Amino acid sequence: MSKPKRGRSLWNLPSRGRGTCPVCHSSRIKLLYPRTKTDGTAVKVCKRCDKAPQSKVDAISAS
Repeated sequence: MSKPKRGRSLWNLPSRGRGTCPVCHSSRIKLLYPRTKTDGTAVKVCKRCDKAPQSKVDAISAS
């Protein structure tokens, strides 16, 4: 049987959850994983950068 509800929650997100990853700068990639910088701000990153070291996440400039 197919699963008709799989991925349906992405439809409510802007651009279906896609954008440019602030860590690796990959474009048109799903940004579904929240990471927290040391100053407390939360950013969404891609699947590859979810396991990135904290120093790379802290290097994201606020723009």
